[in-house]
Amino acid sequence: MLQHDWRDRAWSSLDRSWDLIIIGGGITGAGILREAARAGLHTLLIDANDFSFGTSSRSSKLVHGGLRYLKNAQFKVTLESVRERERLLREGRGLVSPLGFLLANFKGDLTPGWLFGFGLIIYDIFALRWGHKHYSPDDLRKLCPVLTEKRLIGGYRYLDTKTDDARLVLRVIREAVLDGAVALNYARAEQLLRRQDGTVCGVAVRDMTPAGAGRTIELKAPVVINATGAWVDDLRAQVGGRPRMRKLRGSHLIFSAKQLPVSRAVTFLHPKDSRPLFVIPWEGTTLFGTTDIDHEVNMDQEPAISLKELEYLLDGLGYIFPSLNIDRSDVISSFAGIRAVVNTGKANPSQESREYVLWKERGLLTISGGKLTTFRLMAHAALRSVRAQLPGRALLDPNKRILNNPPDIAELSKQLEPPVRLRLLGRYGADAVDLINTARPEELVPIGETTTLAAELRWTARYEGVIHLDDLLLRRTRIGLLLPGGGLPEIDQIQKLVQGELRWDNDRWEQEVRAYTNLWQHSYYLPT
Repeated sequence: MLQHDWRDRAWSSLDRSWDLIIIGGGITGAGILREAARAGLHTLLIDANDFSFGTSSRSSKLVHGGLRYLKNAQFKVTLESVRERERLLREGRGLVSPLGFLLANFKGDLTPGWLFGFGLIIYDIFALRWGHKHYSPDDLRKLCPVLTEKRLIGGYRYLDTKTDDARLVLRVIREAVLDGAVALNYARAEQLLRRQDGTVCGVAVRDMTPAGAGRTIELKAPVVINATGAWVDDLRAQVGGRPRMRKLRGSHLIFSAKQLPVSRAVTFLHPKDSRPLFVIPWEGTTLFGTTDIDHEVNMDQEPAISLKELEYLLDGLGYIFPSLNIDRSDVISSFAGIRAVVNTGKANPSQESREYVLWKERGLLTISGGKLTTFRLMAHAALRSVRAQLPGRALLDPNKRILNNPPDIAELSKQLEPPVRLRLLGRYGADAVDLINTARPEELVPIGETTTLAAELRWTARYEGVIHLDDLLLRRTRIGLLLPGGGLPEIDQIQKLVQGELRWDNDRWEQEVRAYTNLWQHSYYLPT
């Protein structure tokens, strides 16, 4: 647990011998940290922003097998993803949950329905279980009554999985820290350190927090791993690496479940370009996405949905659910994430491979690409590639659980319904018991029309390394995505819960609220 003085204690202990330094606090870096810690390595993870700040809090929330990648013959990606999905389902109950999908086929689709059926057979064979079925138009509408488009010719039901991506990252990091690793958010890798022969041997780190006053330190390690996602080329440039990654933006919209009511996910092909889109019930709301376009905006700015993307997504919803008459006034929030894929120059960004890559350049190991689902495989591949440089030839055990066994659900307060207890166990793991036991009775209720308890806000503010208000409302919890106005109408209630835990005076609180308001309006709502 990261109590109020944790950063000072962490900084005072940084000047030591490290076996491994990881730059990047998304799911890739978190996975490497977890596997390195359980292998007994002295490991440090740093990120210039917050944990899961980049793509890992802005994904489509699916721990999926990559059905659509079969179309591009990316069989290896799909096989690995399906197998890892099944493991995460077993080990991440309450955080990684099964999700029924309906795949709707329409007259005029460029991809015929039988081809989807063939792909689903492969999908189920990879998963070693039969989970799909074909439906007529009438039977499909019984499962999804708002599916009123007259050109519907049938479709399929199949199974996949959803998650809270940011909470998955935080749980993986938390369990690595319990095994002795150190993780610091808002700690920027200012410069790679080099030996006389030019090989990387460490990193100069700057504290980016308001209280850190720009303190810096130089840290040495035999292995430095670049897991910075969309920013990997920036770090590679320091060792002479030429740009190799293509930055693709995927934007999403969130609606209330009343406005866009679906009990299971629905996927279909956009009539304009035949790109697959998803409508997903998520955290009590309905999420819809995603686009896939080249991101050419300065990476110093948080990504945001463009007007063209908004129109594209709304056109897709109007096509599949014409009776709902959805327009931009119905949108609660939006978010956009940047995927980094190897640039092969394909005209269609969606055809670029989602396989991960490893590059060694002058002692710097870069890992990029891949998917949320396969983070454990990526971690093992990265550590195997540098095993010769690590002390004791670190032993990696592929049979160990991805996530620790949480406490028994019976240990949580009987005041809470079993689904609420399971949700807390999934998101907080071993900390769930203390979260509930230290909560005040009036805090065991949701904030607004979300599934987030007031007790979670207090807990995360106290123990989860929150530096700015957006850390709390957009990543530790998802209040900023799930509530109208980014949760600002509830800000007085939130202030009473967290200001004391964060130890912010009134001036700091007001400053954070202003910054959060500007950020939400620019990057998490709609373009004008």
